[in-house]
Amino acid sequence: MRKKLNIGVVFGGRSGEHEISLRSARAVIENIDRTKYEIVPIAITKEGKWLSPSEATTLLPQSTQALVSSEAVAKSSSNVAILGDPSRQGLVSLKGNGSSSPVQPVDVIFPVLHGPFGEDGTLQGLLELADLPYVGCGVLASACGMDKVVMKQLFAEAGLPICKYTWFLRSHWRDEQERIIKKIRGAFRFPVFVKPANLGSSVGVSKANNKVSLTQAVEIAAQYDRKIIVEEAIDARELECAVLGNDQPQASLPGEYVVYEEVARFLDYAEKYANTGHVEFVVPAPVSKSLATRIRQLAIRAFQAIDGAGLARVDFFLRRDTKELLINEINTLPGLTDVSGYPKMWAASGIPFPRVLEQLIELAVARHADKALNKTSL
Repeated sequence: MRKKLNIGVVFGGRSGEHEISLRSARAVIENIDRTKYEIVPIAITKEGKWLSPSEATTLLPQSTQALVSSEAVAKSSSNVAILGDPSRQGLVSLKGNGSSSPVQPVDVIFPVLHGPFGEDGTLQGLLELADLPYVGCGVLASACGMDKVVMKQLFAEAGLPICKYTWFLRSHWRDEQERIIKKIRGAFRFPVFVKPANLGSSVGVSKANNKVSLTQAVEIAAQYDRKIIVEEAIDARELECAVLGNDQPQASLPGEYVVYEEVARFLDYAEKYANTGHVEFVVPAPVSKSLATRIRQLAIRAFQAIDGAGLARVDFFLRRDTKELLINEINTLPGLTDVSGYPKMWAASGIPFPRVLEQLIELAVARHADKALNKTSL
């Protein structure tokens, strides 16, 4: 019988998407094949403290806690971390005198940290230093996929269709507010969307209909990031496509968020995760076969434009007036919750969530083995 792999599921984190990460961790743990994998839960608090497996488990619902092996959480410590040291082989306990001791070896890390300090390349850099295989995109793709400005610049360079946008820094807004407002009003007609450049799950996103609401929207976005992006508001259908793979990625059938305009302002955080009933995710999306094919092709091209690996979700706009298809953004660690589109799109494409998780782990191991072929000395 093959030895079970220890999968370190890292969740929580210093991000406005902390709660969504907890829900994604729950979904991964509940759907992973426990005949093949042993779960090692590793939580990071909003303050950045790494919790031991036993402490991390307490953040999960009781029903999910019961699925985690007692052996995986038996060793406990109040202060643990993954060090950028390949000899440590995973989770270690940090002592007051600066020494450390093994707590739990891990074979593969499965990050479900959404937003900064988890999805932006920072955790991926640590895992590279530790020489641990991990699920998802590498340092470069994660950083580019997190920063909406850099992402759009790469899409434009690759010849991909994108919506109009502009951006500025929080410090510039403080010093030159009127100049920036004038620039925005010269580039767009109201309404516009204002977003933190480095965040997801619609956190900090506002729709501005005039100068007053524009100012308010920028102030909200500036609470979450030093870089703010403003995009044209498009009367469009919102479509998504899931990508899975490394060097030869595959794309799922597309899905569509149907927003009931008379109730929902736009697809914000609450509408995505609060089960208000104002939004329905339909998969497969009701589009023509030729359009579905184009969506899948563009999703793969967007994934390759940032040098993606493992998984991503690509979001699209389909203009209602011109029927033009535009790429909105790519998410390199998309939500994996019970209401998230990524697992639903693969299920509709014939790959159930447990098999998706298995493939992601296999892809992580394969990518790690491929990188091990690189020479590290002359």
